[in-house]
Amino acid sequence: MSEYTVANVVRANRLRETYGEEIVLFEDDDAEGERVQKIVMEFDVAGRSYVVLRPEDADADDDETSVFRVTPAGEGEFEIETIEDDEEWENVSELVDEMTVSFSKE
Repeated sequence: MSEYTVANVVRANRLRETYGEEIVLFEDDDAEGERVQKIVMEFDVAGRSYVVLRPEDADADDDETSVFRVTPAGEGEFEIETIEDDEEWENVSELVDEMTVSFSKE
């Protein structure tokens, strides 16, 4: 049985507490490629942390979201990483879809 179930999800707030409601992602190490993203959801599951982000200029009803892994970077900082492993990405994406439906009913 997969660890990636809604029952195993622990909601988190570490990025919001550290950076606020929005964060800036950089395409490269260049400020010209910066994108402001709103934090939609943070959670821990299967021993890892994840965040769902939406571009700041997207409507709240827009489905344009992205899922990233969050890892500690020391000194109270965090790194937001692309999920490279296909199986992990599929598990997390399906879980986010399921949580979106479940949490919208709460």
